[in-house]
Amino acid sequence: MHRIRLLIVDDHLVVRAGLRSLLAEEPDMEVVSEADSSEEALIQVKNYAPDVVILDIQLPGQSGLEACREIAANYPNSKVVILTSYANQSFLHQAIRAGASGYVLKKVGSEELVRAIRAAYNGDNAFDTHTTSQMVARLKKLESMMEDSAFNGLSQREMDVLSLVAEGDGNKEIGQKLNLTETTVRNYVSNILSKLDLRNRIELATYAVNHHLKDHMD
Repeated sequence: MHRIRLLIVDDHLVVRAGLRSLLAEEPDMEVVSEADSSEEALIQVKNYAPDVVILDIQLPGQSGLEACREIAANYPNSKVVILTSYANQSFLHQAIRAGASGYVLKKVGSEELVRAIRAAYNGDNAFDTHTTSQMVARLKKLESMMEDSAFNGLSQREMDVLSLVAEGDGNKEIGQKLNLTETTVRNYVSNILSKLDLRNRIELATYAVNHHLKDHMD
């Protein structure tokens, strides 16, 4: 059985010793080296070609994120799992952009770290449950913001017209329901098409459904 070769990078000796002791209990893992700085980490990656680098962000000199970026660019077979105390969205996003395969908080249980190491080794994204929940919440917020912006620039009356277009009503029916002339409805539809950069009523209806127009009409 191939053992996952690990490099531990942390500037605290006690942390490194604790991780080494913890990971020594895993039959499929082997700590091949340690480093206490980003500069030393890059030397060790070159010398030992570890499968997974367990890397802290806050290191003396060059930051762990910079080391992560260099490892990802120059040693793609060595996957990086960030192990940090910082439950910070900014650090998380920077780590992902730097090429990290995983992001684990030091406060989580050892099982989470072990699972993340195996996931990174197998080419999967490796995040602990706390970090994953943060990412999901962030994505939901972004999705909500995108939906809110989908109808920016439309007046309330234009929203009313769009809602009826989405239901399949023609200009005459919309005019009757909103007490407008067909010409006025036609002008509203034309304005909506222009504002949303769409070509016809079918695209309008599809756009309204895809961006959950009904949720904006409550």
